[in-house]
Amino acid sequence: MEQAAAAAAPMARNRKVVLREYINWAPREDDMVLVDGGEVPLRVPEGSPPAVLVKNLYLSCDPYMRGRMRDFQGSYIPPFKPGSVIEGLGVGKVVDSTHPGFSTGDIVSGMTGWEEYSLIDRPEQLNKIQQSDIPLSYHLGLLGMPGFTAYAGFYEICSPKKGELVFVSAASGAVGQIVGQLAKLHGCYVVGSAGTNQKVELLKNKFGFDAAFNYKEEPDLTAALKRYFPEGIDIYFENVGGQMLDAVLLNMRTHGRIAVCGMVSQHGLTDPVGVHNIYCLVPKRIRMQGFIQSDHLHMFPQFLSDMAKHYRDGKIVYVEDMSIGLENAPAAFVGLFSGKNVGKQVVCVSHEWASYTS
Repeated sequence: MEQAAAAAAPMARNRKVVLREYINWAPREDDMVLVDGGEVPLRVPEGSPPAVLVKNLYLSCDPYMRGRMRDFQGSYIPPFKPGSVIEGLGVGKVVDSTHPGFSTGDIVSGMTGWEEYSLIDRPEQLNKIQQSDIPLSYHLGLLGMPGFTAYAGFYEICSPKKGELVFVSAASGAVGQIVGQLAKLHGCYVVGSAGTNQKVELLKNKFGFDAAFNYKEEPDLTAALKRYFPEGIDIYFENVGGQMLDAVLLNMRTHGRIAVCGMVSQHGLTDPVGVHNIYCLVPKRIRMQGFIQSDHLHMFPQFLSDMAKHYRDGKIVYVEDMSIGLENAPAAFVGLFSGKNVGKQVVCVSHEWASYTS
């Protein structure tokens, strides 16, 4: 009976992106392979635990996925399996469901596969998208993990006060652009760094940063930060690491806070750059803390409400970099590590939904 039911179900071809092998270098496009997964039934298999079958519409490219491409079990999230489909956050349309919380036609966000159709066997981790007036892809950025990372990191880790001096590195990226705007809404003075003059103009003219600079044009980062923060830095939202962190430590004020979100400059390095000015933590009584957004999920409902309102009120704007087609997902991901993307990097899997982009 099960075979007969499967045969009667509508079928579709399912292309997918798989990891070729574990890597110990900066990601390359050929580390990921687009394969034809053959035809799949568009129905949840009978007799299986409650599950949801989705047609993937948008996929998120995020730096943390680089860590899942190596054979390292000591992280907060397990590595990918070579030869298996790459996983990441996505937005999809429910094609079939045996879970009572989801129905055919629902639009959901959550962990999915880099493929055209995914069977989600842990549907409890999916979120049903309710905000119909906000672009669907924004649920991978502004209203998704990057937005929540910015929100939790800034308010919970940085403990900001009105009037404080805030520096954000990689400030035009998926997280940085939101941190800067939240800081401005909080009444802070905000400076951001980015890797191109185009991104610098974006920070000043679209995101409302008080100032911004191209770190690639600064021969002395310590002097550059001193120029923008003659009185020092109260809050540093860390996305880069390496030489930038060293320069920031010398420019921090007493009782400053550093929220360590990521260190993109150190991804893929076999010999990571050491931090030489860590001693500054002691005399300046600096609090430097790494964090993961999933530790702060108690804040998520408030974040969703606040961020949607800020967007609707025109108090926060968002920029994303959209690649069209699953076949372009590897290139989009690799581009994260050379700064090719402007804003949040998203892949549109289904062309019929391309009009929903910003």
